[in-house]
Amino acid sequence: MIGRQLGGRYEILERVGGGGMAIVYKGLDILLHRHVAVKVLRQQYVHDEEFIQRFRREAQAAASLSHPNVVSIYDVGQEEDVHYIVMEYIEGTTLNDLIKTRAPLQVEEAVHIAGQICDALDHAHHNQIIHRDIKPHNILIGKNGRVKVTDFGIARAVTSSTITQTGSVVGSVHYFSPEHAKGTPTGEQSDLYSLGIVMYQMLTGRLPFLGESPISVALKHLQEDVEEPRKVNPLIPQSVENVILRAMRKSTTERYRSAKEMLGDLESCLLPHRRNEPKVNFLDDDELDEERTRVMPALRPDQFTIDRSSLQAAEDDEDDEEEPAAPRKKKRWVKPLVIILVLLAVLGGMWYAVGVVKAKVMIERVDVPTVVGLQLVQAQQMLHDAKLESEFEYVKDDKNSPKDTVVRQSHSDMKVNVGSKITLYVSQGPDKKKMPDLVKLKLGDATTRLKELGIAEKNIVVESKFMDEPPDTVVSQTPAADEEFADPAAVMVKLVVSKGRESIPMPNLIGKTENEAKNMLLVNNLKLAKDGITYEASYKQSKGKVIGQFPYQPNDSVPPGTEITLTVSSGLPEEAGPMSVSIPIKPAQEGKASTVKILLTDATYDTPTEYQTLSNVTKTEMLQVKLVVSPDKNAVIQVKVDNNIADLITVTYQDYLMQKSGKPVTPSTGTPNTGAGGTGIQQQGGTNKPAGTDSQAPANNGGAKPAQGGTSVPAGGASGNTTTGGRMS
Repeated sequence: MIGRQLGGRYEILERVGGGGMAIVYKGLDILLHRHVAVKVLRQQYVHDEEFIQRFRREAQAAASLSHPNVVSIYDVGQEEDVHYIVMEYIEGTTLNDLIKTRAPLQVEEAVHIAGQICDALDHAHHNQIIHRDIKPHNILIGKNGRVKVTDFGIARAVTSSTITQTGSVVGSVHYFSPEHAKGTPTGEQSDLYSLGIVMYQMLTGRLPFLGESPISVALKHLQEDVEEPRKVNPLIPQSVENVILRAMRKSTTERYRSAKEMLGDLESCLLPHRRNEPKVNFLDDDELDEERTRVMPALRPDQFTIDRSSLQAAEDDEDDEEEPAAPRKKKRWVKPLVIILVLLAVLGGMWYAVGVVKAKVMIERVDVPTVVGLQLVQAQQMLHDAKLESEFEYVKDDKNSPKDTVVRQSHSDMKVNVGSKITLYVSQGPDKKKMPDLVKLKLGDATTRLKELGIAEKNIVVESKFMDEPPDTVVSQTPAADEEFADPAAVMVKLVVSKGRESIPMPNLIGKTENEAKNMLLVNNLKLAKDGITYEASYKQSKGKVIGQFPYQPNDSVPPGTEITLTVSSGLPEEAGPMSVSIPIKPAQEGKASTVKILLTDATYDTPTEYQTLSNVTKTEMLQVKLVVSPDKNAVIQVKVDNNIADLITVTYQDYLMQKSGKPVTPSTGTPNTGAGGTGIQQQGGTNKPAGTDSQAPANNGGAKPAQGGTSVPAGGASGNTTTGGRMS
C-alpha cells in the first residue's frame, strides 16, 4: 500500500497502526495538500457484501459527527477491493501510550481527559451512534493537549455484523460492559461503563479485571466486584471514586443515565466541597430478593412455654360472661412455622460452617506481577511482596540487555497459588568487545571503525587542538586501545584530533609607520626578521611608511612566530617633481554662490582624488594646488562647479622642469566634451598630457618607451619605478 494513491487523491505515505478489522496509514491529500489518516479494511472482510454495506453505512453515520473531541471523517471510498475511510490526522500520542509511561496520572489530568471523552460520547449518543469500543487505544491526545475519540461507527459495524453471523462478540474484553459480554444489545450506558474502566486504569495504572483467558475476564465483568480505586491509589478523592464506581455498576439502572449526566458529575467532582463527600452506596440486588436464603437465630425449647395457671384464669373469666363465647379456633399454622424456623436455623448454621471450612481449606490465589525489564534484585522483591517464590537462571540475550536484567519469566499476567515458584531468566550481559587503536587514523576512518562496533555517533566526543600533526589526525583516545567494554550503546569515546599548526590572519601593514608596523607584528605574535627592513623611494607612501610586506600579504594565514620583512618608503624618488600650481576658481554665474570641488590625479594618486572643496564661491579667485609629477605620469586637475566639470588642467613633467629652472609655468587647460582636438588635451594610457608634449619631456630621452598601461618610462632613468606584487617602489 505504501506509495499507492486511493481515489486519485490520497497518497499512502507510511503505516501508523492497525487493529483487528483495519489498518491505519498516514497519507497526503494531494488536492488540499494536508496530511490525513487512511483506514483500510483488512482483506478478509472485503468479500463479505453484508459487512461492506454495514461498514459504509456506519462510516457515513460517523462522518455526520462534528465535535472538537471527535476525529473528523473526511471521505469514504472504494478502489477495486480496497475499502477505505479518510479521517483527520492527529499529531500526538494515544492515551494507552500515556498510561504506559506515566500512570497513575494526576487526578486533575485524568478527570480533564475523561471529561473530554464524555463530551464526545454525549455528542455521538445524540446522533444515535454508540461507540462500543471505548479504550485507551482509541483515544488520541494531540500535541496541544486536546483529546480526540476515534473509531466511531467502525466498532458498531463490526459488532453488529459479527453477532448476526456467528453469535459472538468482538472488541476489547478488558473494557467490555456486562451486557456486551453477554451478547445482549448495548446502548449508551455500555460506553459509560467502558469509560469508567478507562478512568480506573488512568488513576491506578492497572486494569480492574485480569484473567488467564478472555473468557475468564468476561466472566469477571459479569460476576465479580471491582476493587475500589482508593485502595489501589489513596490519592484519589472520594468524589472521583464515586464517579468511577457509578459508571462501572453491573446493573444499567444504577449507572449514569446519559453521558451528559456523567459529564456534569465530572465537572464538579473536584470542587472543594465535594472532594471528601461520603462514599456512594448502591442497593445490592440480593437484598431485593424476598426468597433469598436467610440466617436466623436458633429456637430455644422454653421459648414457647405456656403458663397453665394463666390459661385456667382466662377460662374462668369466660364462664362468668353473661353470653356464651364462640368456640375458639385452633392456631394450626404455629407448628409448621416452628418447624420452618428450625430448619432455616439448621441450614444457616450448615452454610456458615461450610464457609468457614472452605476459607480454611481453599488456597489463596494471587496475580503474578510482570517483572521483565527490571533488575534481578528488584524483580525478586516484587515477587516476594506478591507472596510468591522465585528462582533464576542466566541466559544469553540477543537484545544485549544489561547484566542482571530480567528478560523473561515463566508466568505473567495470570493468577497462581500463593507460594508458587516463578522462574526468572536473567541476562548475562552483552559480550565484551575491545576498543580498537585509533591513534594516527583520520577522524573519518576512526568514526567508521567505532560505528562498526555499534557505538552511536552521539557517544563519540571529538576535541580538536592545534598540534604539529596533520589536520584531522587522531592523537589520543579514551578508552585506550584494547580496553574492554560491554555495552556499545553505553560506552562513551573521546577522541583528541589535531587541527594542524595554529595560524592567524596576516595583518595589513601597508601605510603604517615603521613603529606602528613593529607593534602590530608584536601584538599578533609575529617577528620582524633580522635586517628585515629595507627602504625604497615611493610615490604612493610618504617617507617612513610601509609600502610592502613579505612573504605574507594582508589576510593570508600565517603560523605564529613567523618572521616578516618590511619595505619602508624613503620618500619620493629623485626624479619626482613636486610642485605648486595656481589655478583659477570661479562660480557658475558671477555674483551667485557655487560649490567648487577640486579632484587631483598625479604620480601619487592613480585615480581622481578629492583635493579640496570650496563652498560659497561668488567670484573668480586663484587657488594653489600642490601635486607631484614624474617623467612617466602627468598631473590632471579637474575643477567641478556645482558637480559639473568646468575645467581640466594638465600639468606635465616639462612644467615641473620649467618651474624648477625659474621659468613661468602655464598649465594647459581645456573644457570638457568639446570634441577631438578642440581643447588640445588628449588621453594616453590613463594620463592627460597636452598634445605634442611627449617629445619635449626630458625624461623621454631618445630611448624612452611607454610602459604597460600607457605610462612612459625614461630609458635608464627610472628602471626601479615599477609596480610589482602590489608594492610601488
